[in-house]
Amino acid sequence: MKAKMRFSLKPGERIFINGAVICVSQKVTLSLLNDASFLLESYVMQFDDANTPLRQLYFITQTMIIDPSSRSQMKAAFLERFALIAGEYAAAEEARSLQAVHDLVTGERFFDALKLLRTMFPIDDAKRPVDRSGTALRAA
Repeated sequence: MKAKMRFSLKPGERIFINGAVICVSQKVTLSLLNDASFLLESYVMQFDDANTPLRQLYFITQTMIIDPSSRSQMKAAFLERFALIAGEYAAAEEARSLQAVHDLVTGERFFDALKLLRTMFPIDDAKRPVDRSGTALRAA
């Protein structure tokens, strides 16, 4: 059977696969042979870092991978948040990318949605300057 996804992990690195947290004690290469929801530790965002609209969508999406039991509630939260912010990204490229994120999430391609959202963070940062502590600055 051909691997659908293959990646290497370093000692002590963690990966989330279908809600399970796996930590490896030595360098290992994993091959996923079927469809699975997974998230590499380096892609995990902390709650406090979800300080812009796109980062909030990212956090909600990652939660769907990390905690599959909350997927229906998180998908509802994603759709609600998406509806609130969609108008903020009116430029054609931004709107297309945001719609693609929506389509990936509704199609349950969560990791692909996270990868696309990460490429959009500079757009969010330009709209909302962030101070050195990582907190989004609010307009007075």
